[in-house]
Amino acid sequence: MEDKVTVLMQRYELGRQLGQGTFAKVYHARNLKTGMSAAIKVIDKEKILKVGMVEQIKREISSMSMIKHPNVVELYEVMASKTKIYFVMEYAKGGELFSKVAKGKLKEDAARRYFQQLISAVDYCHSRGVCHRDLKPENLLLDENGNLKVSDFGLSALAESKHQDGLLHTTCGTPAYVAPEVINRKGYDGSKADIWSCGVILYVLLAGYLPFHDSNLMEMYRKIGKGDFKFPNWFGPEVRRLLSKILDPNPNTRISIAKIMDNSWFRRGLQPKPRIIQSEVKEPTPIDVDAVFGPNESSSSSTESKQELAKPSNLNAFDIISLSAGFDLSGLFEETEQKKEVRFTSNKPSSIILSKLEEIAKRLRLKVKKKDVGLLKMEGSKAGRKGLLGIDAEIFEITPHFHMVEMKKSSGDTLEYKKMLKQDIRPALKDIVWTWQGEQQQQQTQPQQQQEEVDQQPANVLLPLAVSPLDS
Repeated sequence: MEDKVTVLMQRYELGRQLGQGTFAKVYHARNLKTGMSAAIKVIDKEKILKVGMVEQIKREISSMSMIKHPNVVELYEVMASKTKIYFVMEYAKGGELFSKVAKGKLKEDAARRYFQQLISAVDYCHSRGVCHRDLKPENLLLDENGNLKVSDFGLSALAESKHQDGLLHTTCGTPAYVAPEVINRKGYDGSKADIWSCGVILYVLLAGYLPFHDSNLMEMYRKIGKGDFKFPNWFGPEVRRLLSKILDPNPNTRISIAKIMDNSWFRRGLQPKPRIIQSEVKEPTPIDVDAVFGPNESSSSSTESKQELAKPSNLNAFDIISLSAGFDLSGLFEETEQKKEVRFTSNKPSSIILSKLEEIAKRLRLKVKKKDVGLLKMEGSKAGRKGLLGIDAEIFEITPHFHMVEMKKSSGDTLEYKKMLKQDIRPALKDIVWTWQGEQQQQQTQPQQQQEEVDQQPANVLLPLAVSPLDS
């Protein structure tokens, strides 16, 4: 495909390869009917099915097909063959915005114009219920007229899902743009995290360098968590005040997009929106996502409903880093205390893990107080020194074949909890445990085939979905 011109579905002529990633290759293409340029991402369907991303991709395609904004890379259509999925997207001819920044900082008016377009795009997508979660230089492109085009909106959740080549690209790629609550594994509002990333981008446009940078990754995380940065002397008082409100490490007090758009510095030189006659508005046509995969390539709704209780939460790359033994980032942001939780990993399905936990609860005469999505709340039947012992067990999905389980005491006596954990719970879990967090050696009893399967799918990495020529 790389060496010769190929006609796709009798509709597009594929040209040169623009980029390549874990699951996909991106090609420049030409619409045979209109002659218009496009970027086509070719995704290996078998890989998508193997890692269980079908339903997630369906949701993202549905969201993106309904988004049409002048500053967002448009998803024109999605096609499929037996082995491939084709995302036909708008081609951003101007390349990456940050190739301009690489030559030096931008003038304030130019930086403000790009920031206005960025905020307009982000605000529109948030209004449609779509968050980006991964705003970074690679996702800021330019069209032939120099207007900003944000790529990967709606498709960015793929970057947080189940990928095969480890944490390296995510953790070493663009952590400097990530909001502190994302790093801190506290659960986060995607829209507020997007606002933080927009603030980092504005700073870089005006300064020519990052607000949070350190050769030591842990020190950089500390700076992000504390909102520890300095302004260059050429930053005016207005933009300083605005950035201080955007780069607020507390998401609850961080400025909203509505207030950013009402800010006097932001509004300066803002082009008024053209009046649109309602009759001229053409609603985007939703893409038939089921036609992309076919009836046998994803679980049915009835199967989904049966498995809903066992369905665990997803972990993104920063979650996994912060859970890694010896690399717990939470201490950078919060006061440390004696840990009440223990964690183990398992290569068993979440339904089997949940059943095993219920079996242990029954054997230990613990009442199951609440059974929710990937969560089991258990409580003792007899009061101890400090009341009834409560234990919570929560399952997190790393890949469909690999899970992390966190168990912690929610109430009762700590000594009673530790004794039960050591003498009863841990031994009873030995059949499903891959390894306990903090133990350096993996259990040697696991078959080699299972080890290879887990090694290939250890965590979350970035799936490159931008239409940038530098996408890789």
